[in-house]
Amino acid sequence: MICNLCPRSCGSDRENGIIGFCGVGKTAIVSRIAPHLWEEPCICTGNGSGTVFFSGCNLRCSFCQNGKISGGKLGREMTDSELADTYISLQDMGVCNINFVTPTPWVPNIKRSLDIAWERGLYLPTVYNCGGYESALALRSLKGYIGVYLPDFKYMDAELGRRFSGVGDYPEAAKKALHEMVNQRGEAVYDSDGTMVKGVIVRHLVLPNHTDDSMRVLEYLHREYGDSIVISIMSQYTPQPNAPDELSRKLTAEEYNSVVEYAKALGIKNAYIQDGESASESFIPEFR
Repeated sequence: MICNLCPRSCGSDRENGIIGFCGVGKTAIVSRIAPHLWEEPCICTGNGSGTVFFSGCNLRCSFCQNGKISGGKLGREMTDSELADTYISLQDMGVCNINFVTPTPWVPNIKRSLDIAWERGLYLPTVYNCGGYESALALRSLKGYIGVYLPDFKYMDAELGRRFSGVGDYPEAAKKALHEMVNQRGEAVYDSDGTMVKGVIVRHLVLPNHTDDSMRVLEYLHREYGDSIVISIMSQYTPQPNAPDELSRKLTAEEYNSVVEYAKALGIKNAYIQDGESASESFIPEFR
């Protein structure tokens, strides 16, 4: 597997043990498997979302709340068959979906494990919960495997992507990826419990000192997709030890409210917003 699963196309021979930029090799590494109660309401009904936190990431965000696992060094290896059993176990717990968190390096593993799980009785919708820096080609290979796409759209300014996430072409790649996701899923579909089973939810985390870029992100999303997508405008920015000075504090209520008011002025109706209590370490799961 000469890896080109993400826009970096680092070319690492992961099949033969060469670690990619994402910090991982061939066999899936999983750091947490559990119901999760703090996703957007439409993908967190009943007993919550059945999250599978993978290790490894193709971004290097200085404010990452999952920094313990993003380097690929925390977790245990799982075969495709073991992953499939995990999905069935979560289903037995009454979760409303199987939620792949940081799935980008593991697209082939996810596809193979879902093929096995479906044979074993998996019927829940799937969620692809990613940072938005995705390869449209890799996403195209997931057609038919993913019910709900849940990408970030972090920046409209490429310079912010370079400074805060270590990648210089974030907006360009995120636009192409989102276009593919929307093409696959179209308008949202919900079941009788209000759970989204098909659709696209785009998350945007408002950063301190950069509300102008948040407004540009919202303007782009609304202009291109209107209310065919759900936009989740997030206030839960939590400073991390490696954050640069300009991101070393929490978001103020004034900053967040200015972005929400801008969304209203644009005419965005299909959106989630958060209250001021969301910037809490309680949203950061325990990894081990």
